[in-house]
Amino acid sequence: MLGKLIKDRTVREAIASASVIGLNLVSATFVGLLMGWWLDRWLDTKPWLLLTFLILGIAAGFKNVVVEVKRIQKADAEEHEEHGDTDAKP
Repeated sequence: MLGKLIKDRTVREAIASASVIGLNLVSATFVGLLMGWWLDRWLDTKPWLLLTFLILGIAAGFKNVVVEVKRIQKADAEEHEEHGDTDAKP
């Protein structure tokens, strides 16, 4: 349905990329939280493993966001080079 509403391919790709960035951050944080909670229950170490894995999940989420943003910037720079734009910054 979104493809029918938004005809421009670049706009659809930008929306998809923004969605992936948000999902990366949220999902990594949630996975770290769940792993820490489960390990705390199993090993009876409340709240230390939960906090540790939550911090690791947040860090992994931000790392994923940085990697995705760099990928988007690289693709944008390559697109500008293809079209001969000189004002594109690496």
